[in-house]
Amino acid sequence: MAGTYCISTRTLLLASALLASLPAQANAAEARAATSTKASNMIEYNVPGQTNEDHLYLEEVLGEKAISEVKVWNERTLSRLTGDPRFAVLEGQALDILNSKDKIPYVSYRNGETHNFWQDAQAVRGVWRKSALDSYLSSGPKWETVLDIDALAKAEGKNWVYKGNSCLSPDYENCMVTLSDGGKDAAIQREFNAGTKSWVEDGFVTKESKGGSSWLDKDTQLVGVDFGPGTMTASGYPMTARLWNRGQPLEAAVEFMRGEPTDVGLFSGAHERADGSREIIVTRAVTFYDNETYWIPRKAGVLQKPVKFPVPPKSSLGNEFKGQMLLTLNEDWREFKTGDLVSFALDDFMADGQIGAVNLVYSPDEKSSLNGYGQTKSKILMSISRDVTSGAHEFDWDGKKWTSRPLDFPANGTVSIGATNDKEDIAFINSDSFLSPSTLWTYDTGSGKKTKAKALPDWFDASAMVAEQFFATSNDGTKVPYFVVRSKAIKLDGTNPTLLYGYGGFEVSLNPSYSATRGKLWLEQGGVYVLANIRGGGEYGPKWHQAGLKTNRQLIYDDFIGVAEKLIADKVTSPKHLGIEGGSNGGLLMGVMFTQRPDLFNAVVCAVPLLDMLRFDKLLAGASWVGEYGSPADPVEGAFLRKMSPYHNIDAKVKYPEVFFLTSTKDDRVHPGHARKTARRMQDQGHEFLYYENIDGGHSAAANLKETAKRLALQHVYLLQKLKDGK
Repeated sequence: MAGTYCISTRTLLLASALLASLPAQANAAEARAATSTKASNMIEYNVPGQTNEDHLYLEEVLGEKAISEVKVWNERTLSRLTGDPRFAVLEGQALDILNSKDKIPYVSYRNGETHNFWQDAQAVRGVWRKSALDSYLSSGPKWETVLDIDALAKAEGKNWVYKGNSCLSPDYENCMVTLSDGGKDAAIQREFNAGTKSWVEDGFVTKESKGGSSWLDKDTQLVGVDFGPGTMTASGYPMTARLWNRGQPLEAAVEFMRGEPTDVGLFSGAHERADGSREIIVTRAVTFYDNETYWIPRKAGVLQKPVKFPVPPKSSLGNEFKGQMLLTLNEDWREFKTGDLVSFALDDFMADGQIGAVNLVYSPDEKSSLNGYGQTKSKILMSISRDVTSGAHEFDWDGKKWTSRPLDFPANGTVSIGATNDKEDIAFINSDSFLSPSTLWTYDTGSGKKTKAKALPDWFDASAMVAEQFFATSNDGTKVPYFVVRSKAIKLDGTNPTLLYGYGGFEVSLNPSYSATRGKLWLEQGGVYVLANIRGGGEYGPKWHQAGLKTNRQLIYDDFIGVAEKLIADKVTSPKHLGIEGGSNGGLLMGVMFTQRPDLFNAVVCAVPLLDMLRFDKLLAGASWVGEYGSPADPVEGAFLRKMSPYHNIDAKVKYPEVFFLTSTKDDRVHPGHARKTARRMQDQGHEFLYYENIDGGHSAAANLKETAKRLALQHVYLLQKLKDGK
């Protein structure tokens, strides 16, 4: 959505809200790297003989003792898994898929040009490239390199991981490129001229930090990074918003607004209006789900006192379309309800600081939800789901009311709004399902013309497979949807190797999607894949998520258990052949599952997880997630967290499935100490586990495609050994 600042705090924070990295649903983040843990942060475990001092050394990310133990675990795991003859085959298949020239080059659209970031066997770190739209839509696009990350990394001696670019409209030549050393969330932003394809001499450059900058005009940045003591929140996000002029040292940027240390963060950006003027908007994230948004007026170039938008704290301001400011509601407001998308006139607010008439754009029922939207010059495009499968809709404002109509895209899968630009009518829309390869379409919102742009090949034979949706009943009677993807020929005799995936948090929806590696490395090996749409996600809107917040979180875990039990009752599989997988917040789900119901599973892939729930808020971005999990310091919430915290509930007397922990040394979002300490506690008690910690890769646990292929092969060899071989 070029040229428009999306004010939504949830948009700014979503990836640092522990987005599942396996499989990836989305990625972007800001959270601050942890410093050494202080003794004042220690919390008693309330278990005789056990305090959190037991394994605190494993929180020292690069500590000699910690790394020494990690290396021993890595060597043991790699020896077993890479020694399996299937490893080389699976790694080769994964790398062929990841490096394939047949991948869809997803793009952003600017001034008739498509921009893409591409990785393959030659471009390991990747290349930012561009093509004219007509060329892109042809069978043989002619790409022009804008920035080669491999060449840059070699020249500068850095393991640069490209994190994207932000370019100033309307010519999109002045860009800020974000680069991370090794895949960390902490990154630098450097000014780059996309026209000359060169770094701007004496241009804007930030130091490595969580946070970032955005364009106000060609010579001015709005910046929020680490300026030293007192400038970052306890959650590790920027606490100040500053105006940074060209030629000025970063340290001289002038502060114009400040949050509180207890906030999640303070985020500033420029909202571009239809006439090209830009307004400064600042969002103060008081908690992960409660925020305040301010407009900073300017008179004769002088910043004025902030004016607060009179909207509810659990809401997200979005784009302005034909004078109407969009607002997503996560709580009831006026005559509207949670989950509604509404709008109001921005000019009215800017005139007197008040909001007049509020108009309903879209209201979901109990079975549907808004997945997301994008804005073109003439329409708003939305992805709307019903019972988890989705379709695309077109919305317009006629000056008095909103109108809409459904668009003709493939049904029974996922239709998502891709790249849009509020200055163009060309939009990109993606459709796929478990067994139908992803297809990228262009849609012209001016003419209504739809064109098939790109499509994936059939990476695995889906003709003999079927994807079906079922519903399990949770402990409280709630119907929980889940999908089963399998061969049509399997027998329901309880012997099928089955992988159950879940996430259950932060209103992140898991939708049907085509995964070439999942199909090739698992389904073609005779495996069954199950996707559980448990509470905590956004599949049925905000209420589906809010049902499992804080001390109600056991509902999420009961949902997942309910799906597992139904798979066993229906003889799709049995505990001996049932494995589970989750990453990040999903890694916490895995930890709870193997400690609460070890009898149900024979394999657990626990990736980049949270596991120590009495110290999660002391590590990296953890403090920002108190709104999701509750506070360990609160007597009621802390007691609940102690009861469910995987690290604290491992019992020497219980037989657990062999857990495979996956993490990254450079994950500066979810601290690797969670996985390390839990593995060590299991070792102390004599439990079996596997462990692999990648040195690079950040929260995705892989910094490039080779590392991703290796991780995928390790996981699938483990799953085949446990669920198919019966080890």
